Amino acid sequence: MESVQATKQRFGIIGNDPKLNRAVEKAIQVAPTDISVLVTGESGVGKESIPKIIHSLSHRKHGKYIAVNCGAIPEGTIDSELFGHEKGAFTGATQTRNGYFEVANGGTIFLDEVGELPLTTQVRLLRVLENGEFIKVGSSKVQKTDVRIVAATNVNMFEAIKKEKFREDLYYRLSTVEIFLPPLRDRESDIHLLFRKFASDFANKYQMPTIRLDEDAVSLLEKYHWSGNIRQLRNIAEQISVLEQNRAINPETLRSYLPDMGSNLPAVISSNKKESDFSNEREILYKVLFDMKSDLNDLKKLTMELMQSGNSSQVQKENEGLIRKIYGDEETPPEVNFEEPVQPTTTELIQIPSPQPALEQKEEDKYHFAEEIEEEETLSLHDKELELIKKSLERHRGKRKAAAEELGISERTLYRKIKQYDL
Repeated sequence: MESVQATKQRFGIIGNDPKLNRAVEKAIQVAPTDISVLVTGESGVGKESIPKIIHSLSHRKHGKYIAVNCGAIPEGTIDSELFGHEKGAFTGATQTRNGYFEVANGGTIFLDEVGELPLTTQVRLLRVLENGEFIKVGSSKVQKTDVRIVAATNVNMFEAIKKEKFREDLYYRLSTVEIFLPPLRDRESDIHLLFRKFASDFANKYQMPTIRLDEDAVSLLEKYHWSGNIRQLRNIAEQISVLEQNRAINPETLRSYLPDMGSNLPAVISSNKKESDFSNEREILYKVLFDMKSDLNDLKKLTMELMQSGNSSQVQKENEGLIRKIYGDEETPPEVNFEEPVQPTTTELIQIPSPQPALEQKEEDKYHFAEEIEEEETLSLHDKELELIKKSLERHRGKRKAAAEELGISERTLYRKIKQYDL
């Protein structure tokens, strides 16, 4: 059996972290078997190296090795890509096509981002894992294949199963052996080693001196979060190699290439953000409430003016317009009654201005709304309503239904007003 160190050198794997060594060791151990393997870990940790090790050290090493990125293939064509299709199976299928499982017979298929597979494709894949059978799209003929499957994902599979995005039986079939690759931030001693390797590679590629980090820059490099893992570290090394004239890199220069440095600080920042978000939501809520208060005051004022003019049907139209402005296109709330006269009560937010001159008044609250209602206007509203009801009843010779239609109120409300005013 090949040693871990020899395997890492052979496949260009850099680092001496115990978790990394354990992952490589497991790959070496399962390679001679036909066990299905699931490689897990964050995006950018180098999961594609493990299936290459497994295939190269297995008895299938002379067979085909096909890597398939399941997340990059459209849902409508992935079945055709994996299992093939017959001529005329769908629009554009002008000829029969062999899928990856047929082409790789006797070899290994690496299904990268297997968590992105559609549920229908997962059912087909489960059948291949169970008995090696598959059916081409548009065919009824069952075919056999002898393929070893190594899958990889950066998705939390238990969460995907819980949300019914991934089949539980397929997960246990794929993960006969699970190999976990640690994120770069958990391999602190390997970070500078990887950076030096990338810096040397880019110096040779672009024919320029190799960049070097001072001690403080190395410390900053090792403490950074590296959410993009090895892929992000490689990109940073390439950027600095190309853009920096000075080949000695200090912390200030390095920090300018590391995005979101503040995200590595303690949780005080996130809590401040929450307080800020809460404050913004509270301000929006206050503004909505104050706007509603203003609209209601306008509604009362307009009702009084229109009732005094004697046009009660116009009152109802204007009221409906303002209520829709407040409540949108929903039905009128039950507590809003267009047929009742608007009477000011002690619960309404009405303020009678003080007798001081307007110039001496201070604007204490920009959200405070006030309206002025003369007492004689309130009394005249009552008299006006009584006069309108009398005239309408006389005009229609006491017929309540016709009078109610003319007044723009229900017959029941009119009957209540007749009793109230003893008409």
